[in-house]
Amino acid sequence: MFEQTDRDARGKQILEVFDTAFGELITADPAAFRVKFRKMAASAFAFYRGTACLYYADLDGVPNPFVDDRTGRVWIHGDLHAENFGTYLNADGKLVFNVNDFDEAYVGPFIWDVQRFAASLALIGYAKALSDDLIGDLVAGYARAYRTQILLLTDDAAGAQTALTLNTASGPLLDVLHRARLQTRVALLDEQTVIDGYDRRFSLTGGAFALDEATRRTVLEAFGRYLSTTPETTRSRPDTYEVKDIVGRRGVGIGSAGLPSYNLLIEGNTEALENDVILYMKQGQTPAASRHVTDPEVRAYFKHEGHRTVISQRALQAHADPWLGYTDIDGVGQLVAEVSPYANDLDWSSLNEPDDIRSVVEYLARATATMHAAADEGGSGHSLVPFSTEHAIREAIEPDEEAFVAHIVDFAHTYAARTRDDHALFVDLFRNGRIPGL
Repeated sequence: MFEQTDRDARGKQILEVFDTAFGELITADPAAFRVKFRKMAASAFAFYRGTACLYYADLDGVPNPFVDDRTGRVWIHGDLHAENFGTYLNADGKLVFNVNDFDEAYVGPFIWDVQRFAASLALIGYAKALSDDLIGDLVAGYARAYRTQILLLTDDAAGAQTALTLNTASGPLLDVLHRARLQTRVALLDEQTVIDGYDRRFSLTGGAFALDEATRRTVLEAFGRYLSTTPETTRSRPDTYEVKDIVGRRGVGIGSAGLPSYNLLIEGNTEALENDVILYMKQGQTPAASRHVTDPEVRAYFKHEGHRTVISQRALQAHADPWLGYTDIDGVGQLVAEVSPYANDLDWSSLNEPDDIRSVVEYLARATATMHAAADEGGSGHSLVPFSTEHAIREAIEPDEEAFVAHIVDFAHTYAARTRDDHALFVDLFRNGRIPGL
């Protein structure tokens, strides 16, 4: 599927893609990107996590038999890999295990999500020294479970729901939920705040820094604009939003390097100190997929990247974070959401037996398919995708279901191999000072 390329030519292509995706951010904060790139250098999977931009550049212009006018216009996660699943406390107060991290969400071909996950699974399998045949079997299981869930969603949507909770999960995924349940808001508050004068304020630890008065005022004004974008149920108690303190942070993670962000400590539902809530406000990023979606209606739909992230998340995730909203600072879109004490990501290091991996992968496939169909339920952004996505996907893959499975398996093997080669090339480019700005 992907031909071998000359090493020098591929290195030049990687640098060009990086310059488009990261150039301005590297110039603004080279230190953050040195941290990001060192994390990416650790493994082929870490490199893959940080290079959605390269993935989409490689797919640009490549025909795909499962993409048509409708299946090419689906709400997608945009960066669906094996570690973008975990727990959260939904708007109904239930702990749920499902897809998370929607910073790269957009509207595009559904197959982009499915392929990206499949290649990530192949990279994890290779790192665990699984055979190519076993990796292919696991990827095929993912593709078949995705296909089966799409069929269920079109035949009996109510009976096909897959949200995993403490009452419905089992095995490794129940363990993830149990660990999340043991986490508490008080523990998170004690980690990030101190009691001062009978009230909480942020401690300047863990990368937090104090803001000058002008910046603080700007953030508070942006917070005021955010309030009208939250769900009405969240706005029912104005005192809930009393801001107690604000600190600055600068992202240094694989996905957020160089992006300015702020944490806000607010009163929460009661005056009890253990009910205070920490929100984050961070600059929305340009999703990698958007550079390769040329539909002008999609491009014009969003006010800014903060708005795009929120609308996309609400379209893809049932019962989203009740604090989720957006605002802007100097015209630049910002995402606002809770720093949740109940977030707990799936830990692949403890998944080593093929049967355990297979059961988890099949659930993740069902979650992927349900996510692709979720926009039909809530109506968020419905005018942009005004048709039943699950029916469109079914019509695309049903004529030759095994061809769909074979396509996903072949993509997983070939693109994972390319990523391993690219990772080695990236490490050489980085350590030899070939990446501009660093």
